[in-house]
Amino acid sequence: MLPEVLAALDCAKGGVFIDATFGAGGYTRGILANSKTEVIAIDRDPSAISAGQKLVDEFSPRLKLVQGRFSDLASIAQDLGLAKVSGVVLDIGVSSMQLDEGARGFSFNKDGPLDMRMAQSGLSARDVVNTYEQDELANIIFILGEEPRSRAIARAIVKARTEAPLQTTLDLVKAVERATGPQRAKDRTHPATRTFQALRIHVNSELDELAQALCASEDILDESGRLVVVTFHSLEDRIVKRFFTTRAGRVPTGSRHLPEVQAGDLPSFTQSEKGAIAASETEAHSNPRSRSAKLRFGVRTSAPSQAPDFAAMGLPSVGRA
Repeated sequence: MLPEVLAALDCAKGGVFIDATFGAGGYTRGILANSKTEVIAIDRDPSAISAGQKLVDEFSPRLKLVQGRFSDLASIAQDLGLAKVSGVVLDIGVSSMQLDEGARGFSFNKDGPLDMRMAQSGLSARDVVNTYEQDELANIIFILGEEPRSRAIARAIVKARTEAPLQTTLDLVKAVERATGPQRAKDRTHPATRTFQALRIHVNSELDELAQALCASEDILDESGRLVVVTFHSLEDRIVKRFFTTRAGRVPTGSRHLPEVQAGDLPSFTQSEKGAIAASETEAHSNPRSRSAKLRFGVRTSAPSQAPDFAAMGLPSVGRA
């Protein structure tokens, strides 16, 4: 969604922008195509940082590439001497290059170590499936994967690990298929899709990171600065939607399980596009992953940042690593 992201950022006028999910550098390169722009690019994955050095050399000194969490984007910018920036872009979820590398353990289509760590350190998916209690596994898979068969899958995982520890992505797929059966011709998605999604989100604390990054963006954006967020599944999109809704002074409608949210007197963002922007038909055809993408953006006002309220954003309380 590069054209849509660049249009939402309004980077044609120049300024300093944060690409908080650098990945392969596509957004960064697009922003820097304008000679009046500078970019602070952030990624927690050391492989992305290493691969991005060629882009740093190409666009020096207008590009600074930093290894870190996007939840820390405001402090990273401030450490580089910037009090405010013109725009922030967040592209949430796993990158294509992480999915394509079997050794990273993100994909059920490629056999490899059961890892899933974006930062390549800390708790791994292997740790989770081999040590967590059955009920905790089931809750993570149900809430973070939105998997209706979570209880059966958790039982199957626990049973499988009593026979031998689950070490690889294929081990986990086989355990899931004990509960669901193998993929059928009429199935649009593999039966392990939601389980892998849930474990990846849990291992990398992705929803917590997203909520913190939204609030950090609110703090670091200058008046009229743009916050642009691209999401790929409903959990992420609901958090982004509720953030912009409350920050724009509107009362969101949501689940009866979420707390009531009162409209703020001083909106910190405005939205010209209140709904999500989808990928173009051309991109959806050429890049199947983009079919589920939703882009939302807001324009920063001069009002003070609002106090973080993760419950009001709809952040799940379960499954935090």
